[in-house]
Amino acid sequence: MFSNSLRFAVSALLAVRNSLIDPFRQLRNWDKGDPCTSNWTGVVCYDTIGTDSYWHVDELQLLNMNLSGSLAPQLGQLTRLKILDFMWNDLDGSIPKEIGNISTLILLLLSGNKLSGALPDELGFLSSLNRLQLDQNKISGQIPKSYANLSSVKHIHFNNNSISGQIPSELSKLSTLLHLLLDNNNLSGNLPPELSNLPELRILQLNNNNFNGSEIPATYAKFSKLAKLSLRNCSLRGAIPDFSSIPDLLYLDLSWNYLTGSIPSNLSVNMTTIDLSDNRLNGSIPESFSNLPMLQRLSLENNLFTGSVPTDIRQNMSFNTNDRLTIDLRNNLLSNILGKLNQRHNITLRLEGNPVCNDANISNIEQFCGSDAERDGTTESSTNYTTICPIQACPVDNFFEYAPASPMPCYCAAPLRIGIRLKSPSFSYFLPYIYPYEKYLTSALKLDLYQLYIDSLIWEEGPRLRMYLKLFPAWDDEHSHIFNSTEVQRLRHMFLSWNFPRTDFFGPYELLNFTLVGPYSHLDFGTQRRGINKAVWAAIIIGAIACTFVASTIITLLIVRRHARYSWNLSRKRLSTKISMKVDGVKFFTLREMVLATDNFNSSAQVGRGGYGKVYRGILSDNTTVAIKRAEQGSFQGQKEFLTEIRLLSRLHHRNLVSLIGYCDEKGEQMLVYEFMPNGTLRDWLSATAKEKLNFGMRLNIALGSAKGILYLHTEANPPVFHRDIKASNILLDSKLTAKVADFGLSRLAPVLNDEGTLANHVSTVVRGTPGYIDPEYFLTHKLTDKSDVYSLGIVFLELLTGMHPISHGKNIVREVLMAHQSGTMFSIIDSRMGSYPSECVGRLVSLALRCCHDEPENRPSMLEVVRELENILKMMPETDAIFSEPMYPYSGKSASSSPLCRSMDPYASCSVLGSDLASDITPIINPR
Repeated sequence: MFSNSLRFAVSALLAVRNSLIDPFRQLRNWDKGDPCTSNWTGVVCYDTIGTDSYWHVDELQLLNMNLSGSLAPQLGQLTRLKILDFMWNDLDGSIPKEIGNISTLILLLLSGNKLSGALPDELGFLSSLNRLQLDQNKISGQIPKSYANLSSVKHIHFNNNSISGQIPSELSKLSTLLHLLLDNNNLSGNLPPELSNLPELRILQLNNNNFNGSEIPATYAKFSKLAKLSLRNCSLRGAIPDFSSIPDLLYLDLSWNYLTGSIPSNLSVNMTTIDLSDNRLNGSIPESFSNLPMLQRLSLENNLFTGSVPTDIRQNMSFNTNDRLTIDLRNNLLSNILGKLNQRHNITLRLEGNPVCNDANISNIEQFCGSDAERDGTTESSTNYTTICPIQACPVDNFFEYAPASPMPCYCAAPLRIGIRLKSPSFSYFLPYIYPYEKYLTSALKLDLYQLYIDSLIWEEGPRLRMYLKLFPAWDDEHSHIFNSTEVQRLRHMFLSWNFPRTDFFGPYELLNFTLVGPYSHLDFGTQRRGINKAVWAAIIIGAIACTFVASTIITLLIVRRHARYSWNLSRKRLSTKISMKVDGVKFFTLREMVLATDNFNSSAQVGRGGYGKVYRGILSDNTTVAIKRAEQGSFQGQKEFLTEIRLLSRLHHRNLVSLIGYCDEKGEQMLVYEFMPNGTLRDWLSATAKEKLNFGMRLNIALGSAKGILYLHTEANPPVFHRDIKASNILLDSKLTAKVADFGLSRLAPVLNDEGTLANHVSTVVRGTPGYIDPEYFLTHKLTDKSDVYSLGIVFLELLTGMHPISHGKNIVREVLMAHQSGTMFSIIDSRMGSYPSECVGRLVSLALRCCHDEPENRPSMLEVVRELENILKMMPETDAIFSEPMYPYSGKSASSSPLCRSMDPYASCSVLGSDLASDITPIINPR
């Protein structure tokens, strides 16, 4: 006699494994014995025997295991499952509708994958579901109305997908819903007024959707328990409702819309953040804002406010050391000052672009009106501890370190390393609340306060707050220097099961990683429980015997593949021993340092991937953020070649080249460590889906920076270098949008003098590069010259001008631009997202780009000529167009306009100058829209 349900569960788990690609063999023990007694990775069986006297699979915890492939429909056969967690993997395909059969499911966690297709209606059958997290995937289609049947759900997180259509009004029936996060999708239609009927809703976050000019429903003023309302960049019109009756409102973001009218005079006394920037609001600034003691940010820039600057907003507040307040009133019509303007510690006031800045009679006004006025920072750091301890007394090689806050000085222990992210915090600055957060976390975890150390804080787009935690064992514990396995399992389960008390102020969190290294690396938390009835295994084995012949053939093939992989790994380890020769200016990093910097190469830290391998964002021990390129099989070099590349890169130093910081060549790994470029690649910014836009002045500066970097390679590097792979995705942008040329993996040294003292004008080589960017002459003759790089850069210039890809749907960018140029319709294909631009400047850049892309190398300009021409174009630019400002607020997508009368309501477009005409000889400025 055996349990059919358990038999189906084993079969389902094997089907799940077979649908996955597991490159690191994390699930290699899924074919050994009983999943509940044989410790199957990620399979948890609770210690309560079911009515059939068998143990059952209650949780499937496969967070961050580098899995790809798809989700098997057989998941629906795990009918006793309570937690299904595949977060932060690389899964694609659709969400199986069969998951809707798991009536016991409480947590469905699929965030951070590449899942696509529509949301299954059948998920609406999950009446026990508490948390539905599908964010950061590629899901499309509409939100099913059946989700109104999720009678127990408290958290719906669908943000950062491609979901379209209208928000179903039926969701207003979800009487237990606390957090509704639908931001960064393609939602449209009207905002459902019925959502105000949600009795428990605390957070409503709908940023970056398109609600087609609808108004904010007046009923939203009736939310009884709302803590955060975020409707940024939603194409909303009309007036702001009176939210004064929402007593617990902390955070209000209605920026980047088309809202009109005045600001309601009364808001919750608990407000930390009010962002109403980039609308069409008018009237005066309410005096009641001076009665908000917790206020951290008041952003009213780029509106039409008149009257006086209310200085009492600042003077009626008392500040602690970590408190901060930013008041941004730029680009309004404010003409007077109420009171005195005095610079105060921890307070930033910005007034540039207001008539009051022209009043020379106001003392200190220049401190608040200049373009270089103090800006609020975009980073925060955690507490620093300065106790000096002997390095040799703590075995750092095994991931031990000193506990910074321990009551026993220089207490050496092995911490647990955890990455989490606050997905929707209700504050703008964290440092004033770091102690309450530490108290909240340690209280929930049943730890002493000193056992928690917040290692780093990073604000990300959203805004969201990523942080890395270290949990240290208690110093007076009998197993003092490490946690025992039971305690590790308890702490891990707290994070994985979302058992923390709800907090609307800090908002929902998501677990990014729970890294087990050093003394914890052997732990595997599939739960050991009572075994499966032997009859179950008998039935499974009998079924398997029928396939013995086929299986033996497959096993033979697997053995061959495994032997090949083993041989490759062995040769890799033999080749990759620590480089003994030092390279000046380049640091050697140990593998341990790379593991710590990336949280064991956590998939959430991956920021890119190329032919060389994966690129990770890492944080070094000194809190420096770096980019780490990790070689993969097939791109691994011999030690000599790797050292040669490092030596080449170490000699290249220019502000428009990405700098090499160091390398790792240890234990079968090859990695290069570069400075980190927070604004990604130029290609990202030119993409049709990019949230932020580049105006012409920005694009011209990027073109000039790129050209200067390549000119350095051709003429000043010793020896000179031909890049050979210049493209938009190899031009990176730093925090100030300064262009830096990257990726020298295909670079070749330029020719040198031969024995006769003559210099060859080319290097003969196999053709390498990216289709669409490759010089036609080089492609035909295999002769690489400096003009080959000029051609590729010309393609980048055409991308900057048009936003097009080099090759798309059979169209070649050079041919398209050349035809438009010759037919006099050039401005019809200029990228409309660029905003307004001086036509003469654009025309000269078009001509330069086409010269660079000439079929005959001798007819192309040299790189020096390219730089000089770009500098000449820059001199022709109107001053306000030639200079671009940095975003004031992290990841907001905002840029400061120079005048309130010269603005675009597109959140990411540059300022448009109205009344221009293509044929005008007086003001040759083009607005392509």
